[in-house]
Amino acid sequence: MNPSPSSTLSPQDSSKANRDLFDQSALSDLAQRLVEAAKRAGADAADAVAVRGVSQGVEVRDGRVEESERSEGDDVGLRVLVGQRQAVVSTNDVSGDAVTKLAERAVAMARVAPDDKYVGLADPALLARDFPDLDLLDPDVPATSELERRALEAEAAALAVKGVTKSGGASASAGMGGMVLVTSTGFHGSYLRSSQGISATAISGEGTGMERDYDFTSAPHGADLLSPEVVGRSAGERTVARSNPRKVETCKVPVVFDPRVAGSLVGHVVGAINGASIARKTSFLKDKLGQQLFARNIRIIDDPLRKRGLRSQTFDAEGVAVKKIALVDEGVLTTWLLDCATARELGLTTTGHAHRGVSSSPSPGPYNLHLEPGTPTPAELIADIKQGFYVTDLIGSGVNGVTGDYSRGASGFWIENGELTYPVSEVTIAGHLFEIFKSMQPANNLEFRYGINAPTVRIEGLTLGGR
Repeated sequence: MNPSPSSTLSPQDSSKANRDLFDQSALSDLAQRLVEAAKRAGADAADAVAVRGVSQGVEVRDGRVEESERSEGDDVGLRVLVGQRQAVVSTNDVSGDAVTKLAERAVAMARVAPDDKYVGLADPALLARDFPDLDLLDPDVPATSELERRALEAEAAALAVKGVTKSGGASASAGMGGMVLVTSTGFHGSYLRSSQGISATAISGEGTGMERDYDFTSAPHGADLLSPEVVGRSAGERTVARSNPRKVETCKVPVVFDPRVAGSLVGHVVGAINGASIARKTSFLKDKLGQQLFARNIRIIDDPLRKRGLRSQTFDAEGVAVKKIALVDEGVLTTWLLDCATARELGLTTTGHAHRGVSSSPSPGPYNLHLEPGTPTPAELIADIKQGFYVTDLIGSGVNGVTGDYSRGASGFWIENGELTYPVSEVTIAGHLFEIFKSMQPANNLEFRYGINAPTVRIEGLTLGGR
């Protein structure tokens, strides 16, 4: 076991170490110096990102700690523009005259890069000016001993479930990530976000009859986590429920998605409206903006400003102000997800969805996504299904974003006369995303536990491929 600094420092030293991690002034100064150095080296425009990542985690199995680790690091990236040419460079070494050399190298690379008429920094009029407090940083950083306790309790709870034969391991983690963005147009913004998590995996049965399942919880604040006991018990109960699965005949039936997998349907929508795919004409939704694709009660929301959200932030990777937006409203597709470059290519305005790492240029992506709940309870949603399939796990990525064809391996439970009966495994569910969107019916049990959240969802007439 490798002890983390938080378990070996005195309380006073540990508190100071945490304060140092929360202080981004040195990163802000570094990003500013990079931008200034790029301008001196001949860049027409530039922006710099400095990213901080800190994580610690503990993994346990059979009541013992298997692994304990901590990592910590700062990285910086510089994007420069010379005319309509762009280059991006990154480093984690800024000692000595490294800032000047990095800027000179970036400008030299940009001068020999191909022209791209869509590159450029964000319009200053679109830049964020207000930075509301989204309560993303938990000042109480758990020590390694606390992470051990959480992981051990989760594992013990899983093993206590009748029918669980062994542990698949449990873990607990805590970390922090943040970004500073400085641009040559005068933008200067930063954020920090903490993260904590607990997970457990349980195994039932023996030999070829073994089944495995898991559960987990994650949140920026430790107070918002499910308890280790709840996570472990859920993992054990899910595993035991999968014991002795059957196969079913190929058929066409209603398919109901458990909340843990229903978010994948939202993910397929969002992947298809990514501005990069629209600009390349590689999305099956490329001609569907403004059209009715879902029932009128369907709303899909992206909310970067949700307090304590897993993906919340007040500005995007180009400094553009972000806002809560309905991607689908009353069943109508309302927008693409755009950064500045894809917006220019499509003749539109950025939607503030730029994301980037230190070694890449911006590209569009979502924040906190959710499908708004419907009115029926999950029980009411399946009550009239004489024969159907309730999905708890999806396997593989057989979704074609160009054509909209959908095919995924799955396991779950057979529905008979409105009730879940026996477990089912080794089946595929197939259809087309247009038909899936059209028949989507959400239940009322939305919870915010993941980056993409959805209630239980019913889809009509999917093909279930069995024996």
